[in-house]
Amino acid sequence: MSRRKLGQLEAEVLAVLAGADGFLSPNDIGDRLAGGAAYTTVNTILFRLLDKNMVDREKRGRAYVYRLTADEPGLAAERMFGHLRLAHNPSAVLSQFVHGLNPKEEEALRALLDETEGQR
Repeated sequence: MSRRKLGQLEAEVLAVLAGADGFLSPNDIGDRLAGGAAYTTVNTILFRLLDKNMVDREKRGRAYVYRLTADEPGLAAERMFGHLRLAHNPSAVLSQFVHGLNPKEEEALRALLDETEGQR
């Protein structure tokens, strides 16, 4: 199994929690991650997210379960803005981003841009 990029596992855990209807255990989260992840690794990520006030936890029996409390789309957008603001050439970054989209993502982006254009 290849190692994930810096911050990728945290983003994947956030995505799993965002797609859940309620609380999940670290084992449940690990099972839902692509390629899986060790319990201790997931637990470490959850502790970090808890420190950042991005998740909430509740004790169930002898273990803790977690749920997302942060706004996942807002968090992802803020990360993207941060990278754009730091880039020497933001246009090149956007170009790379757009060229990396799959057809479904590209269609969604086009629809959003069209919607935004109509509001101006």
